[in-house]
Amino acid sequence: MQIRSRRVRRSDRTGFLEGQFLVAMPVMTDKRFARSVIYMCAHSAEGAMGLIVNQRASHISFSQLLGQLSVAPVEEGEPRQHEVADIDVHVGGPVETGRGFVLHSADYFAADSTLPIDDGISLTATVDILKAIASGKGPGRAILALGYAGWRPGQLESEIHANGWLHCPADLDLLFDPDVDGKYGRVMSKIGIDPSHLVSDAGHA
Repeated sequence: MQIRSRRVRRSDRTGFLEGQFLVAMPVMTDKRFARSVIYMCAHSAEGAMGLIVNQRASHISFSQLLGQLSVAPVEEGEPRQHEVADIDVHVGGPVETGRGFVLHSADYFAADSTLPIDDGISLTATVDILKAIASGKGPGRAILALGYAGWRPGQLESEIHANGWLHCPADLDLLFDPDVDGKYGRVMSKIGIDPSHLVSDAGHA
């Protein structure tokens, strides 16, 4: 789907999940989304798009990605906001897995390429932000994801109605927490749900 850069007032978007967490139910049958936490970047009558924020990409590191894109990491001794080796590359979803998306704090903004999503959170999908991060001029907090999760018009609503997903307001500290493995349990606790109870009750009327 096409990501539009036009900001819409939250009061005009009743029923849409842009800027929220989408959380897979424990009974999710699609292995690509099992125990996934997705930050919703866009949601409208035209469809939805989000990034999985709790699945590491095991096949590539951030430094390796910079090398593939011919983006030189910061030279030793130069100031930088991120330790390059500490930035995890995430599996953002099964769509366009060769494309990179950076979800980041709003202290970085590039005209014509940064999309403000919600208060304090933006999305940039150009190589310029990787260059900025490598040179120490990037956002204070960032998640790099390869690929994204996408839904056709009405598809996400149908999946939620079929009890495939839960949702809740996004938490910035949880979103950017480097403890990737613990995010699912923490989000479920935030919603007030014990996943083990849902699993044990599955299949019962």
